[in-house]
Amino acid sequence: MASAKPKKKNPRLASGRKRVRQDIKINAANSSLRSKYRTAVKNVEKAVLTGDKTKATELFAKMQAVVDTIADKGIFHKNKAARDKSRLSAKVKALALAAA
Repeated sequence: MASAKPKKKNPRLASGRKRVRQDIKINAANSSLRSKYRTAVKNVEKAVLTGDKTKATELFAKMQAVVDTIADKGIFHKNKAARDKSRLSAKVKALALAAA
């Protein structure tokens, strides 16, 4: 049987209540950005798998911009962003060499 999460208590201080309101908004924004990041990476990977060189390079350029902005905001670590860009860049280059 799954254990139920203990219900969180509401903060008493006004600053604590405000912090909870802010956290909800920030969490929603960060979740949206994380999703955008993952979608951009997935789109490039799909294009590489289908073997579409032009689409892959076009999507890779868009993905780089998304990844950089999200890494700058600290949603994902900059090293993770660099690693993802590097790996996808290698895949796109390999696709371009195979097609040539």
